[in-house]
Amino acid sequence: MSNRQNTTDVILIGAGIMSATLGTLLKELTPDWKIKVFEKLSNAGEESSNEWNNAGTGHAALCELNYTVEKSDGSLDISKAIKVNEQFQLSRQFWSYLVNNNLINNPEEFIMPLPHMSYVRGEENVKFLKKRHDALSNNPLFKGMEYSEDPETLKEWLPLMMKGRNVKEPIAATKIDSGTDVNFGALTRMLFDHLKGNNVEIHYQHNVTTIKRTSDGLWELKIKNLNSGAVEVHKAKFVFIGAGGGSLHLLQKSGIPEGKHIGGFPVSGLFMVCKNPEVVEQHHAKVYGKASVGAPPMSVPHLDTRYIDNKKSLLFGPFAGFSPKFLKTGSNLDLITSVKPYNVFTMLAAGAKEMSLTKYLIQQLMLSKEQRMEELRDFVPEAKSEDWDMVVAGQRVQVIKDTEAGGKGTLQFGTEVVTGASGSIAALLGASPGASTAVHVMLEILNRCFPQQMKEWEPKVKEMIPSYGVSLVENPELLQEIHTSTAQALGLVTEQPVEEESVDVVEPEATAEEDSLIVDTGDTENDETLGVDREVPNVDANLVVEEDPKKED
Repeated sequence: MSNRQNTTDVILIGAGIMSATLGTLLKELTPDWKIKVFEKLSNAGEESSNEWNNAGTGHAALCELNYTVEKSDGSLDISKAIKVNEQFQLSRQFWSYLVNNNLINNPEEFIMPLPHMSYVRGEENVKFLKKRHDALSNNPLFKGMEYSEDPETLKEWLPLMMKGRNVKEPIAATKIDSGTDVNFGALTRMLFDHLKGNNVEIHYQHNVTTIKRTSDGLWELKIKNLNSGAVEVHKAKFVFIGAGGGSLHLLQKSGIPEGKHIGGFPVSGLFMVCKNPEVVEQHHAKVYGKASVGAPPMSVPHLDTRYIDNKKSLLFGPFAGFSPKFLKTGSNLDLITSVKPYNVFTMLAAGAKEMSLTKYLIQQLMLSKEQRMEELRDFVPEAKSEDWDMVVAGQRVQVIKDTEAGGKGTLQFGTEVVTGASGSIAALLGASPGASTAVHVMLEILNRCFPQQMKEWEPKVKEMIPSYGVSLVENPELLQEIHTSTAQALGLVTEQPVEEESVDVVEPEATAEEDSLIVDTGDTENDETLGVDREVPNVDANLVVEEDPKKED
């Protein structure tokens, strides 16, 4: 082991979109802080952030039906849709700031304009979609959303999906042109190139093996160089664990109480990718359907145009797979080694509750390619087996925790952040809408871990993100201005300006769970596929911390 010890201000574990976003924010807010990044793989954005490991949807609730929940009285709750849309607007503003200030270039390499559509079949589903359209289209965040049940209109919107379709039941779709396809892998690499040019130390093929709090209030990490085998000791005043599926194990190693009673269940995704360019050219949208009865929310099928490696692609899925690994490059022992005495009952309770998920996974694993093709033909009736191949996407670790609403061992389907009570450590867990709302999640971490500094940083934050601290749905003029300016900066020129419109919006009150130690920042019912006390003791401008004792393509 090397005797050399290194002390720095901030250590970021994992070179994904979350660490890239947090590091970039910190470099803008406090350029003098020393930041180090440690990544187990050989490059940035190789796991969950990689373009082949997520759906690349700019999640703004434009087409994802699980963000609008039908209540028992038949009305729709659109609060989650509003929340996720506003959070995505923060990301757009931050990316635009980076482009406008030449901190990153060529936005077309990571974001493209693409219509977002919802598609349903059957009388009840058509009624639901019409109700959803009526509820959202009058909201300025969703202005421009169109609805149609007319087969001729749908042929114009969805030529590939309507070709050869024998319409025997009601069908309907909504369409909004302001959607996006986001290559989070490309964006991650851009941000790390920027950070490297601004004196951020980035160490690839370095694996964090232990993490503990020292008597002087610092975090001590033992890190193995996977090339040389040498082990170094690094200390930091603040640590962010953004290691995708690997975050849970590192959170457990930190020993903070907030990381206990949390478990994880890994689910892998598979997509079908079209290799026939003639077929690919017939579709131009992200089209989300509705999950089958009894299927988990993460199974929502969608047919997506993607832009990867400057090439238009077409993917369909996801199909669920199972591996005990928490990362694609992880260990088959990941699941079993995550079970600890303090979370074993939480995990067992989840196992007893989620028998339907187990049944679903078994059914998915037993599907042949032709059976998967039959599911694809629900979307593309004339799909030919020889035109489509399977590709294994990323691993997602769904969070299991005890909640007041769901009881012990409740499976979560959102992005969660856990922070230590002193504000000196934070970890990101979970899955979608993760990457799309990375800026919102990282701002939440900064607010919780650096509350005093955030007061000083607020003018700079508002320079980067003009709507910070403001509800866009209640400020349609600012919304229109931001839509126009970000569309211009990011090259989303096909977007139509959002018309000014006054809308009375009743913002949902914060629940007890949202004010608790662990804060859920995502949608627990989303398809893809976190907290701290309000008062944080003395995290001063030099990041001198006191005693400790706080998710994502």
